[in-house]
Amino acid sequence: MKRKLKSITTKLSSWSLIIALLVIWQLVSTLGLVPDFMLPSPVNVVLAFIGDFGLLMENLWVTLYEALAGLALAVAASFVLAILMDLSGFLKRSVTPILTFTQTVPTIALAPLLLLWMGYGAAPKIVLVFITCFFPLTISLMGSFAQADGDAIRLLKTMGASRLQVYRYIKLPSALPAFFSGLRIAATYSVVGAVVGEWLGGNAGLGVYMIRVRKSYNFDKMFAVILLISILSIVLIKLVELLEYKAMPWRRKDKKRT
Repeated sequence: MKRKLKSITTKLSSWSLIIALLVIWQLVSTLGLVPDFMLPSPVNVVLAFIGDFGLLMENLWVTLYEALAGLALAVAASFVLAILMDLSGFLKRSVTPILTFTQTVPTIALAPLLLLWMGYGAAPKIVLVFITCFFPLTISLMGSFAQADGDAIRLLKTMGASRLQVYRYIKLPSALPAFFSGLRIAATYSVVGAVVGEWLGGNAGLGVYMIRVRKSYNFDKMFAVILLISILSIVLIKLVELLEYKAMPWRRKDKKRT
């Protein structure tokens, strides 16, 4: 009972802070402290969102497809590479510097090259999302595999377990918490990566929509699409949390005991 009350209180406090910020924002716009073309009021942003809802949804599906396709490829590739690096010390020493180097190159610099090589379709955006998400997922998995319980692994091996069984019963379950932590980060990166790719060139998507409304100085619509991108990122994070809840039933049991 006390935990439920504490959870409700925490949620109310967080919502009250958001409401207070929205009220301050509305007052700043209404009183003219900041020009409306620079900072549209929340009411105008909501009206712009409703007015362009159909167009926003059309572009949303394009961005969502690019983000999810790139994220899915990154998840699959990160599992394969992390396992190979865990099995081979030479491969781990060779590939880790390359992975680190890819993160030192700004995605905004890679996007024009990808557009030049692949055109203005969905492919360069998917590749950009892949590059953005691949590193945190691979590093989190690789670190978790290395930190798996050595005693449990040796016990399984003395019982004649194969490598596949070691990964299935020890390494993969122990890596899931870190993997889902990385996946939550990658889910937000995926949306940002897709939008950045669309900014620099494309035919549809939320990034293309933002460029068009910016050029026409419809800043209320700019804020509306920013709101939609934030909502999309939050939804993806919640879906990852749901997947984590379903994938690790033993953690649910531990929480019930505590």
